[in-house]
Amino acid sequence: MSIFQKLPWVALSLVLLTYSSLGWLIYRAKVPNFVWLLTVIAVLLFEGSLTALWSKLATYWTIFFRSNRRSFFFTLFMAFSLFLIIAQFRLFLDMTVIISAIMLGRLDFQVAGFSQKFAFWFMSLFSLTGLGLGALVASVMSSL
Repeated sequence: MSIFQKLPWVALSLVLLTYSSLGWLIYRAKVPNFVWLLTVIAVLLFEGSLTALWSKLATYWTIFFRSNRRSFFFTLFMAFSLFLIIAQFRLFLDMTVIISAIMLGRLDFQVAGFSQKFAFWFMSLFSLTGLGLGALVASVMSSL
């Protein structure tokens, strides 16, 4: 079976579409070029963090609960995060859709038997392509 037949095309198309909408929104906001660079770096870091082993993430999460002080500050941080979620609900929904699409892609790559490195690079390629495609479509639509 060819590698292209094993790829999770539905999940990859969802990743492409969600990042296209993000690219569209960033382009419509008329942000400076360094924001685009920061967005690309954030996308790569985000993709890398979601393709990491979940057991490693569980190990890092236990750091927050080793002492009462750390637990208290972590609880305060999470309460503030909940406030931001409620205050910026539209942004929260957009980020939830992006996270869900990436996690679906990651799971589909894992079920298909691809390596983590391959999944990271392929998902990153589709994410960045979607980001650029969304900006391109927004620029074409605004020039009409």
